[in-house]
Amino acid sequence: MLFQSTILSLAALSASAASVSAHHIRRSPIPAPAPALVPAPHAPAQVAPRQDEVAAEAARPVAKCAKGKKLKRKAWHTLKKKEKADYISAELCLMGKPATLGLPFANNRFEELQSIHQIPAAITHNVGAFLPYHRLHMHAHEKAMREECGYKGAQPYWDEPRDAGNFLQSVVLDPVTGFGGNGTGPTGNGTGVMGCIQDGPFANYLNNLGPGYHKGTPHCIYRFVNETISSMSSQAYVDECMAKPTYLKFWPCLEAAPHLGGHAGVGGKMTDPIASPGDPLFYLHHTWLDKLFWDWQALDLPARLSDISGENTPGPFGSPVPGSDPPTLPLFFPESDKIPPVELLIPPPGSPLPQGDPGNTTTLSHILDMLGVIPSATIADVMDIGGPLLCYEYV
Repeated sequence: MLFQSTILSLAALSASAASVSAHHIRRSPIPAPAPALVPAPHAPAQVAPRQDEVAAEAARPVAKCAKGKKLKRKAWHTLKKKEKADYISAELCLMGKPATLGLPFANNRFEELQSIHQIPAAITHNVGAFLPYHRLHMHAHEKAMREECGYKGAQPYWDEPRDAGNFLQSVVLDPVTGFGGNGTGPTGNGTGVMGCIQDGPFANYLNNLGPGYHKGTPHCIYRFVNETISSMSSQAYVDECMAKPTYLKFWPCLEAAPHLGGHAGVGGKMTDPIASPGDPLFYLHHTWLDKLFWDWQALDLPARLSDISGENTPGPFGSPVPGSDPPTLPLFFPESDKIPPVELLIPPPGSPLPQGDPGNTTTLSHILDMLGVIPSATIADVMDIGGPLLCYEYV
């Protein structure tokens, strides 16, 4: 099976969009959990077949986005102290709410949202659906916070160019008003994982999904901030992508440097290509990427509301996307940037397959399966952030 011989690229493995080959990356795997805590090999990431159900969800009517009702997404550094506290409180609420969907090893609603990323990761990265899929994922997170945890605001984003090359000084990593700082703990809560965060609201949280496709070994949120890699979130890399004339050239560019800068710049759990939503910073990072996607679309409306392309299955690791024009990334990553062992990045049998397209080319009819967390949708449904399904704007 193709996916079983393919290493997905997200985070530090996004070299598929660069001139970097696998042997250039100095791999230093995440220290393994204490042996006593390692369960039997993970169960397949499959869920019950949902083809008919997903198709019905994607075809459902959606209410209009009423004038003046758009949610206003703002940068984290512009939020007032209470707004930040309300957001953190809602995230903790999701972590405390029991799981309801029966997704494998997901213990709470936060982890069910993480499953949206982990289970179908092989068909949502290094493919044409990358940006639309993550756009809907951010919407799912925002919707859960508002409807299940009483959050009144919109999903904020991390304005990463402000902090590129200096993540450690970012207000986002503030231990009081933010998400806690770098990982400094030798072990965390007896899990044997290095680099556990020691401060902030999520210091005591144990995540049950990951590394990679592995499940069922609780571990802390761990980080290894790397400022060399965080510099890839700089405005220079953003501008390079924004100048791309088509989606086929824009998407691989964005999935490379700006995407990599946030994931591998934070490091640790965020560098896990499959289970990175286990660090709440994931949602601020990908909402920023969604803003960049919309900013690029807004440069040529309405044409870019229908500009979608790419393939539905990723090519071999290290290969550029056909027809793309990827940026040049550094030749290797520092040893402190831990990434999961390769064997945990291979999709298990029964992983989801693409749906909605007549062939391997991504189209507007491509279905974005949210695994029941929220109703699934098509790419066409999410191309306009001010449309009836999403109904938000960036301010």
